[in-house]
Amino acid sequence: FRRGEDCQNKLLNSLMAVCWYNTNEPFFSCKNSGSPKRQPFIIDCRIQKMEVFPMSIIIGIDHGYYAIKTAHCSFPAGLTSYGEHEPYTRQGLLEFGGCFFVCGSGRQPIQRDKTINDNYYLLTLAAIAKEIRQRGLPPECSVRIAAGLPLTSFGRDKPKFKDYLLRSNQPVNFKFEGVEYSITIEEVAIFPQGYAALMTETGLLQDEPSMLLMDLGGWTVDLMRIDNAIPAADTAHSLELGMIRCVDDIREQVRRETGLSLTDAQIENMLAGQPCTVSDVVRDIVNKQGRKYTEHLLSATMEAGFDLHAIPAVLLGGGASVVSRHLSPKDGLCKTIFLLDDKVNAVGFERALTAVSRRKSEA
Repeated sequence: FRRGEDCQNKLLNSLMAVCWYNTNEPFFSCKNSGSPKRQPFIIDCRIQKMEVFPMSIIIGIDHGYYAIKTAHCSFPAGLTSYGEHEPYTRQGLLEFGGCFFVCGSGRQPIQRDKTINDNYYLLTLAAIAKEIRQRGLPPECSVRIAAGLPLTSFGRDKPKFKDYLLRSNQPVNFKFEGVEYSITIEEVAIFPQGYAALMTETGLLQDEPSMLLMDLGGWTVDLMRIDNAIPAADTAHSLELGMIRCVDDIREQVRRETGLSLTDAQIENMLAGQPCTVSDVVRDIVNKQGRKYTEHLLSATMEAGFDLHAIPAVLLGGGASVVSRHLSPKDGLCKTIFLLDDKVNAVGFERALTAVSRRKSEA
């Protein structure tokens, strides 16, 4: 760090561990010219000898059917292969194993088994590259992946998904958007989706003796009751009523009534209340379908054995924002809490792995 440099963020996000030797002077002194809550630290460094040792970083990845999310990035889960021929664009361009792929282009067909081909592995590499770039870290580093699975398939799919992401050939060398990466994946930890996200809002688990967790993903809505902050595993249930179904139904209804073919991006913007140049007739159709989807979801949840009039519900995932805009007082729900950041699962995975690592180091 240079003298007088604002390096508070650099300290918090530092990738390296520093050792120093043979000096009788302090390695650094922290001074503060004003209020400690408002002024950055100024570090005055006097170093005679320094050695740097790389440290692994934790990256949480939510492998959704609709989108891939990390703590700071989100992009569509589409993948287009161009074989050995370089495509027209560098945006989302992944080069791996002598082949070219464009990541984030639309969406791919539903894969109930995400390990059936390499698509989600390639999307994982793109997610790692995006997150490393966003954090300002070097493209050659060691990574520990924190990922998740729905509780309904957690025990069955965990070993296979872990092996799928943690492969023997390390480091993994690839190029993303023109930058060469050499990533050593040291560990893959798998956590329950939804419940891990609650680590970002720990107060929620303390406020209520029972609550319903609703993770509204791309293809499924995963339900689970939590009693006294402990997941009731026997209540885990999955409904195939994710946002892909909602968007497809809206597109079909608009085509049926107006003859127009809307894109996913147009529908998503209108569902989120964002600008989109369409007629009021089309916008009304989209809003009515959004309400219809919300009613269908609430009904299916009640039929699955969860009384939304009796227990609070925490809604998260990409579909939570849609439901939040189309709920009505006449629904008579007990209490609804929305975690509207679609990256909340990825953040929760990171915190879960950090907590596990801390307990291991203290043992």
